[in-house]
Amino acid sequence: MHLIDLQAFLSELSENNNRAWFVMNKPRYDILRAEFLQMVTELIQGIQKFDPAIAGCEPKKALFRINRDVRFAKDKSPYKTTFSSSILPSGRKKPSEGGGPAYYFQMDATGRLFFAVGEYMPPSDRLRAIRQHIIDDAAGFEKVLKDKKLKQAFGALQEEGKLSRPPKGFDAELKHIEYIKLKNFMVWTECPLKGMDSDEVKRTLLQGFQSALPLVQWLRAA
Repeated sequence: MHLIDLQAFLSELSENNNRAWFVMNKPRYDILRAEFLQMVTELIQGIQKFDPAIAGCEPKKALFRINRDVRFAKDKSPYKTTFSSSILPSGRKKPSEGGGPAYYFQMDATGRLFFAVGEYMPPSDRLRAIRQHIIDDAAGFEKVLKDKKLKQAFGALQEEGKLSRPPKGFDAELKHIEYIKLKNFMVWTECPLKGMDSDEVKRTLLQGFQSALPLVQWLRAA
């Protein structure tokens, strides 16, 4: 994939986020979209070597649309300034659909590669199942938390949106109550794209995704 062209397109889009500009530059977008689809296809092929469950993921379903949903947003800009993908067996991308743990990455207009693994804002029934799984499989959960490769690649579980009090039905004295308060069960990190080519991006993502496999497997067991 031509990463310099992608960043240039997204940077220009961020400054001209309107339909007229996008229509005029649609041929550029179509080329970049096709290249991005090829990258996602190759990533799926790479991921399935260590996570066979991903083999059935359709590349086109793994891509997010560039159009923003502005129905309830204050920002009415019609287009996202990222190219992004969420790779998981079900093909579902929306957290509300409860698709399970995903391998996610995006490249943005500032030249940043962001990637994450796990479940972001899962629906209430799924969230409760994960929280209960922490209690039922405390040893397995602790093993994930202590995994050296996972910690080296991503650090600790993210605490965005963490509750200040225990969720309803969970005792404040539970061993892992601070983790039970989490609303997301994900790890994420980022790095600059500058100096990287397409192959290096894929290597970086595959190494990061593989290091998070223990978290994926533990979440699937919930």
